[in-house]
Amino acid sequence: MDNEKTTIDDVAKALGLSKSTVSRSISGKGRISSDTRQKVLDYIEANNYRPNPIAKGLSESKTYNIGWVIPGDDHLTSLYFYQRCLQGVISAAMKADYDVLITTIGKEDISGLRRITENHKVDGVILGRTLRKDKAIRYLKEQGIPFVVVGSTDEKGVIQVDNDHVAACKELTSILRMKGVKRAAYICGDMGQVVTNSRLQGFQEGMADAKTQVYLNCNDKESVERAVEEAVGFGTDCIVCEDDRICQMVMEKLKEAELEVPSDLKLVSFYDSKLLENYKPQITALKYDPMDLGKRACETLMAVIGGNQVEDRQLLGYEVMLKGSTQ
Repeated sequence: MDNEKTTIDDVAKALGLSKSTVSRSISGKGRISSDTRQKVLDYIEANNYRPNPIAKGLSESKTYNIGWVIPGDDHLTSLYFYQRCLQGVISAAMKADYDVLITTIGKEDISGLRRITENHKVDGVILGRTLRKDKAIRYLKEQGIPFVVVGSTDEKGVIQVDNDHVAACKELTSILRMKGVKRAAYICGDMGQVVTNSRLQGFQEGMADAKTQVYLNCNDKESVERAVEEAVGFGTDCIVCEDDRICQMVMEKLKEAELEVPSDLKLVSFYDSKLLENYKPQITALKYDPMDLGKRACETLMAVIGGNQVEDRQLLGYEVMLKGSTQ
């Protein structure tokens, strides 16, 4: 039998049963004898029969879609992170016979999220970013739809999958102290994002006994360059960057100022990516696995949709990459 063209009607004819009997046997709903149900299940397993997902979804009141929601107002350099996460989401979704629907939102505009949920296009949602004042999280809680966030939040009752940014940044910063760093400058981006606050906390804990200068909300080239100029004037011996985008802008400014890394000052990024791989010397950084992050988030969402208990918060690992920029 051509399995790709097998229908529920084919199964019914082969077994001499009605289509409704076969449907009830597959769904497990309705009155049906155990012998008949087993007969149907044995047949479909032997013939590798898979129900039409649309028909199956209608019978179970499911869409067999999940939503992957990412910020549409983020920097282009962040796209690689979300793409890698998406690969992990898709790999886990496929194993559960689910498809992934992608939409974007802003800090204030969550219309894309509203559209896919209120039109009943998804059975659950994964949020790819968390904010300190997060409209998307509050909306999903109000709607009662299953969801998981990639990131952390102080909102109660939210299932979270994140990397341990505080521990990672504290560990790397502590290593810098052991390597003799005495005056460190930290440059970070949007303080409205939870991850920015977590990395700042790790830096401050690791540098608790050192002299530091902190530059917040450096969201563009001009603000980063001003921070570098002030840090150099402050006499810093190490600049720590929240992420790869900021680190790239810092390196360009240092080159323009004819300052050498690491002879004039050390340089560190709290996030490693392809943006940094071609620089000489190579940049000391923290390495995470976005694909694993997405995979774990999707597996967790599948468990929630299935009515299973899950951990409120999962913190995944990291790797400290010590390279030439801190030697």
